[in-house]
Amino acid sequence: MDTTLRLGSVTKLFGTTRAVDGISLDVQAGHVFTLLGPSGCGKTTTLRLIAGLERLDAGTIVFSGRTIADADRGVFVPPHQRNMGMVFQSYAIWPHMTVFENVAYPLRLRGMSRDTIRDRVARVLDLVGMAGYGDRPAPLLSGGQQQRVALSRALVYEPELLLLDEPFSNLDARLRQHMRVEVRLLQQRLGITVLFVTHDQIEALSMSDEVAVMNGGRVEQVGSPSELYDRPASPFVRDFLGQTVSLGGIAEIGPGGFVGLVLDAPSRSVLHTRQTPAVTNVAVGAAAHVSIRPEDLVIRRPNGASNVAAEANTLRGTIEALLFMGDRYEARIGLEGVGRREPLLLPLSRGENWQPGQTVLLSWPPEHVHVWPG
Repeated sequence: MDTTLRLGSVTKLFGTTRAVDGISLDVQAGHVFTLLGPSGCGKTTTLRLIAGLERLDAGTIVFSGRTIADADRGVFVPPHQRNMGMVFQSYAIWPHMTVFENVAYPLRLRGMSRDTIRDRVARVLDLVGMAGYGDRPAPLLSGGQQQRVALSRALVYEPELLLLDEPFSNLDARLRQHMRVEVRLLQQRLGITVLFVTHDQIEALSMSDEVAVMNGGRVEQVGSPSELYDRPASPFVRDFLGQTVSLGGIAEIGPGGFVGLVLDAPSRSVLHTRQTPAVTNVAVGAAAHVSIRPEDLVIRRPNGASNVAAEANTLRGTIEALLFMGDRYEARIGLEGVGRREPLLLPLSRGENWQPGQTVLLSWPPEHVHVWPG
């Protein structure tokens, strides 16, 4: 597959602060590539460097085989010559213009004929479900309609790359969910390459072909959504994407050479994982902790013959509190025999008649357990 966009050791300084610190990325043609991270991690600055709204201090940016920025050689292609469309977080809809005039503006700047402008605007408004809204004044649009107008304006001149900077952040939760699906379907229909910036993990996981998780101006990990979620390369990626349940202890070599964790507790319970020391960089005899996604934990009631000590990767707990969340329960579960430890907050299915005070068994399937240093 062709590489549409390539960043090589890109750096941007604001005073002594490295807002973007030597990142290198490849964006494949026809993909949605997402920059994901908390506020201040450098993702929007990276987007602005790609768009030409900021000048880089080091590194190169190559777009469609053409170098558009090179700090060493002094190359800088201005934004209007990069053939990129951009949707800002604020949408930047001009209130004194109609929908048609907003969408037509980039075409008029390019000196296109009236007939071409009329045809292209009509086509793109129809594409985003805004046909018939051309004469509507911009101030009379809802938030979702403004977003569609901003998207139309970015697409109307048929850019090679669409840049989306937190485009759903100003929408309510239901409309945000709807627009995620709409934009993804539109991208697949057009086959356009999209670079998407968000701090929202759900947006990143649901919309992307590839995700780069950023932290402190650097890229922590790049991969598909499932790779990042199931096989995080660092504690930051693990904790930023979804929830985790962690228990601490001392690492040991378990059966078959796999890593085990002896919990720092009176029971000396051991949790095993399929990971090896070489993968995790965990030293035998050193402090470590295991983590697992809450949905991978198996939570069940004990039967009369249950013997926790004889069951691998299993601990006993008590439901201390239970909250009804509509589609599920959220339970506060205290573990037995693992020392003084904060209770776990875990989801429980509505299919069981759970009650506060109940005893439960929690099993850690080895294939879903990860061991980390420290």
